[in-house]
Amino acid sequence: MPYDDDSVPPARRARRPLLVAAALAALCLTAVTGCGGGPDGAETGAASPRPGGDAASPSAAPTPSAPTTPTPSAPSSEPLPRGPLTGRTVVIDPGHNPRNREHTKEINQQVDIGTGRKECDTTGTSTNAGYAEARFTLDVSHRLRELLRAQGARVLLTQDDDRPFGPCIDERARIGNEAKADAVVSVHADGSAVGNRGFHVILPAAVKGGGADTTKIVESSADLGARIAGHFVRVTGSAPSNYIGGGTGLDTRDDLGGLNLSTVPKVFVECGNMRDPQDAALLTRASWRQKAAQGMADGIADYLKG
Repeated sequence: MPYDDDSVPPARRARRPLLVAAALAALCLTAVTGCGGGPDGAETGAASPRPGGDAASPSAAPTPSAPTTPTPSAPSSEPLPRGPLTGRTVVIDPGHNPRNREHTKEINQQVDIGTGRKECDTTGTSTNAGYAEARFTLDVSHRLRELLRAQGARVLLTQDDDRPFGPCIDERARIGNEAKADAVVSVHADGSAVGNRGFHVILPAAVKGGGADTTKIVESSADLGARIAGHFVRVTGSAPSNYIGGGTGLDTRDDLGGLNLSTVPKVFVECGNMRDPQDAALLTRASWRQKAAQGMADGIADYLKG
């Protein structure tokens, strides 16, 4: 099973909206590579995450001496350039936290996701060589932030390696909601079996129960996800997942608190499988991470200008 923001995936997945698959298919017609993907494979458990980092990644931020106030990482104080995204707010949610592994007791605490309870967060996965997903997500998120800011968007991060652990999945959703974000993108990488390759975008299912109600964001989130998927193919040259989503690169889930509790359009992007050597070779390459960020930025901008 992939290590995502909310741990264990459901035994059953909600059916993808047909309009989303159609939208992705239309975008893929202009892609550098095809969108068919490889043969489907069984999704299996991710291996235990390992410590380590990436020499091509920026240096880690200094360790805080005490927990910081649970607020989103502030945007730069520099004035934003005027551009096509001026007046728009985007929240980027870098999956996991590099220090979660040092706070397993805290991140194992259960939180309310509206339709049940889940762990606060997980440690994430890693490549076989030890490049941690949490480092990958921060690096890509920084690149994505700069691309969006260059177009005039106000960008907030849910965390920037500036707190001991977390935030928990319910807080991640709350940050986007309180920012009244026009779009929220949670950046991840999967941890599946060798041979399972490619990216996929996770969309919120229609969920209503407890504190969760996604009925107002299902359609808009599906549109956001389809546009990101199409541009991700075009820019990175990576194919949609060959093990999730039936070759569409899109998957709908109803068990993720980060999506269930969102009141604004939100998707997760699993950029590739860190446990597959071929995908790992891409994910650990700084030039490819820049392409991944560009693909997401193009998809977000396409959605916001649409």
